[in-house]
Amino acid sequence: MKIGFIGTGNMGAAILKGYLSAKPDYEKNIYAYDKDDEKVNSLAKDLGIHVCQDIKSLVESCDIIILAVKPDILPSVVKQLYPAMDEKKILVSIAAGVSVEFIENLCKAKIVRAMPNTPALLGHGMSALCRNDLVKDEEFNQVVDIFASIGLVEEVDQKLMDCVTGVSGSSPAYVYLFIEALADAAVAEGMPRNQAYIFAAQAVKGAAEMVLKTGVHPGELKDMVCSPGGTTIEAVQSLEKNGFRNAVIEAARKSANKSKDMTR
Repeated sequence: MKIGFIGTGNMGAAILKGYLSAKPDYEKNIYAYDKDDEKVNSLAKDLGIHVCQDIKSLVESCDIIILAVKPDILPSVVKQLYPAMDEKKILVSIAAGVSVEFIENLCKAKIVRAMPNTPALLGHGMSALCRNDLVKDEEFNQVVDIFASIGLVEEVDQKLMDCVTGVSGSSPAYVYLFIEALADAAVAEGMPRNQAYIFAAQAVKGAAEMVLKTGVHPGELKDMVCSPGGTTIEAVQSLEKNGFRNAVIEAARKSANKSKDMTR
């Protein structure tokens, strides 16, 4: 299986590097194209992948083509690659707000839409995938394997992609706000700023791992920390009084609704 990357910016490079970390001897099966010659050539020098001089030659060489380009230029890129597509090749788009149907109108092909988030840059991403009816299970699993190299992967219905934007695509920003606020509280109590960020960030990371690895309901995990008459239940009561849950729900739904407005 040969994989081509059109676009080697932050996310494209993250997926590429993550996949090669999982399959370290696979670099000769990876092809890349970017209009920024310096960027793609530097990546090729570091990783040993092939560089293509144009989009058409990349598509002709590959079985799976990953479109890691901005939504505004995606239509022109698809028009360039379409003549080199055939019924066996799979087109994977990570362009935000661009539906499978929109791409199908530009290119009749096997299409997978993917939505990773920025922690993918460190191999801790959360990616949602959906596909059109032409993509068989075996082919889809090959795409899942690529995104599993940068974190967790879930298949979702196309209609849930806007929900994914709210709950994982945008949510790293919510978490950063929470970490910053925790650190501010620590600084107010006299802790040095750099140390405050370490305590806050590690606490969030550890709590998330507890949810993912134990399978215990988040509410139950919360109850385990809240001793009767203790410090944590006092803090939880304050968060509830100030509308913490509702604020998070509203934020995620606002993000999802904005995504619906932007999706084409």
